[in-house]
This record gives sequence, C-alpha cells and structure tokens, in this order.
Amino acid sequence: MKALILNSGMGSRMGVLTSEHPKCMTEISSKETILSRQLTQLCAAGIEEVVMTTGLFDAVLVNYCQSLDLPIHFTFVKNPKYDSTNYIYSIYCAREHLDDDIILMHGDLVFENEVLDRIIAAKDSSMAVSSTLELPEKDFKAVVRNGKVEKVGIEFFNEAMEAQALYKLKKEDWKIWLDKICEFCESGNTNVYAENALNEVTDKCVIKPADMKNMLCAEIDNPEDLAVVSSKLKEIESRVVYMCFSTDIIHGGHIAIIKKAQKLGKLIIGVLSDEAVASYKRMPLVPFSERKIMFENISGVYKVVE
Repeated sequence: MKALILNSGMGSRMGVLTSEHPKCMTEISSKETILSRQLTQLCAAGIEEVVMTTGLFDAVLVNYCQSLDLPIHFTFVKNPKYDSTNYIYSIYCAREHLDDDIILMHGDLVFENEVLDRIIAAKDSSMAVSSTLELPEKDFKAVVRNGKVEKVGIEFFNEAMEAQALYKLKKEDWKIWLDKICEFCESGNTNVYAENALNEVTDKCVIKPADMKNMLCAEIDNPEDLAVVSSKLKEIESRVVYMCFSTDIIHGGHIAIIKKAQKLGKLIIGVLSDEAVASYKRMPLVPFSERKIMFENISGVYKVVE
C-alpha cells in the first residue's frame, strides 16, 4: 500500500503564511507542521511508500521531507502546470507510480490518529465522512445511498454528509477512477476536481463511507481554519487516557493495546497494588514496585500511578 499526498496547490488563501513554502509546511503546533504530522501518522500505521505531488516551492518541500529523517521512501512528482490546473492533473502526472492500493489525501488535511487507523483498517475502499457535522457551504459533501458514496462535490446537499479528501482505495477501484482521471486530462479537462471524474464511475468504483462523526478531520484553507484546527489539536493533546493493569508479565497483547491508547491522548497507567490484586486472585509473583517500574519504562506512557 502507498500513500498519495497532493501538495501542488498554490495555497494563496493562507496569505503570508505560504510566501516562502508550500501550505503543507504550515505549523499547526509548536512541534509539528501539517505534513510532518501526516507523515509521522503514516509511519506509525506502517506505510513506507509515499508519492507526493509538488508545485510551487518544490525544492523546499523535497528538502523538508528529507530533513524529517523518517523511514519512508518518497517519490516526488512535480505538476508543471500547478498554477493553471487542479489536482486532477497532479494525479495524472503521478499515474505511473500509483499501481497499488492507495491512501489518498490532500496535503492540507489534519486528522486524529484514530481517523487514519479506521481508514486503513477498512475492508472496502472508503472515504472519510461525518454524519454529525453540519454540511459546509463551499466544501466537499458526499452523497451516500445504499451504503456507498455515489457523488462527491461542493454542490450536493440532498442525502449528503460532510466529507474530506481522505480515501483508502483498493487497487481495482483505484484503477477505475484513475483511468477516468486520465481520460479527463487527456481531453483537456484539467480544471476540475478529481472527484468530477469519480462521479462518472461510482457504479463501478465502489467506495464506502467511513463515518468519523466528531473526530478531527479537517482541511486548512485559510488562517481562520488554521486557528480552529490548532485549537482542536490542543484539546486532543490534553485528553487523558487511563488503563489499569494487574499483570506480572507484559506480553505483546499488552504492548499492542498500550500503543493504541497512546494515540488517543496522554496515557496514564494504573498499576494495582499487591493487596488489591490479592483481594480477588492470588498474590502477584512480581511485587508492586517492580511492576510499576516495568510500565514506567514503556515509551509513550505519560505517568504511572498506584
């Protein structure tokens, strides 16, 4: 599986924030940019191949990605017409590198860890939607009928859900969509959304809605969006996740669920005292003080309490 990240846009609505670098390099917190967050999340999900389209400031973007020193193999594809085409043409330029299952996302998209985990875990080709957020006036909405996405665009309001350009596309579905993208571009139809091509093949390219409800999954188009998303990220980072253990021995199952919990917020682990464990089963083989140290030495655990 590869990730395709679209970063060919001009980012002009961000004003001075994109005067020297692409929008994806905009800081969303004191420790990360939009892109560094996306790439770190992809790494954590086991994605090792990233195809990235570029445009203005392409050399800056390439150098930045390499400076992050992540275990990712990058393929950079510049859209030579980035200032006169939409991202449908960027995808067309990268078509030779996309013969695989694809995680497709816009380069200005910020999402919670759980959102990406759900998309990747989806059995079918899927798109991130929300059944609880209000329909935006000018942004993407997905028309969902009979459990599948039938149309995507800014103009749809009936039977629609708020939607974001975050997809998991199985190879067979992606090929159908990509072939139609190529048809559009080769006929000179390059100033539309890639979803315009998708809307003509949804009878064959089956994409299911992945309902993220109120979880953070939002594009940053302007400074106002940046302020909203940064505020939501602070809320997410301040969440406290609590887990309780009585175990004597830590095994792979424990580590797996601890890693999942770490993605949701600050992880506090409670270790039951020897007396508490003995009150409902045998006395622990490993005393409390040593069990506490075990958990304190697991990377990503914020605090361990009795």
